[in-house]
Amino acid sequence: MSDEIKIIDHSDRVESLFAPYRDIIGDDYPAYRGHVYRVITYTMHFLEGDEEARPLVETVFVYHDIGLWTENELAYLEPSEEHALADNDKFGWGFDPHLLRDAIHWHHKVFPYRGPNQRVIEAVRKGDWIDATDGKIRKGLSKAQVKAVQDAIPNYDFGNVLQRFAGDLGGNKLSGNLRVLRRVFKW
Repeated sequence: MSDEIKIIDHSDRVESLFAPYRDIIGDDYPAYRGHVYRVITYTMHFLEGDEEARPLVETVFVYHDIGLWTENELAYLEPSEEHALADNDKFGWGFDPHLLRDAIHWHHKVFPYRGPNQRVIEAVRKGDWIDATDGKIRKGLSKAQVKAVQDAIPNYDFGNVLQRFAGDLGGNKLSGNLRVLRRVFKW
C-alpha cells in the first residue's frame, strides 16, 4: 500500500445519490457530506484504489448513516440498510444485496470483520473508524495521511452533529450515546 493517500473530495455518483436525501439531511448536509468523502478516501486507500469496488464503496457511505435523518432514530443501521437495498432494487444498480447490507451493518464493528466479502467490509469498517474518532484511531495510516485527508475535506463539526442526535433522540447525550453503543456498535 502506498504512503501517498489519494484524496477523493468529489464524485458524480456520490452527488447523485445524495440528491434525493439532501433536503432531509438539511443543515447537517455539509458535515455528513464531508464525513462521507473522508471515509471513501480512507476506504479506497485500504482497497489500493480498486476502481471496481469504488461504486459500491461510494454507495455504502452515502447510505451508511442515512437512517439518522430519514427515521430520526439512533438505531439507524437497519433503516440505512433498507434505504440502500430499496434504492439498489429501484434503480437497478446491481450490487450484491448481501454485500451492500453487510458493509453498512458492520461498519461500526469494534473488532475486525471476518466473513464473506471481508476485504471490502473490513476496509469500510476501518475507514469509518478513522473518521468517527477524528483520526485518534488510524487503523495503520500515518498521522500525516489522516491529516492530509482532514486538511483537504472540511469536518463542519460532524462529531457535534452526532452528539446533537444523541442528546435530542436519546433524552440526553449520555443515554443517547449508551443507546448507540448498544444498538449500533457490533463486537
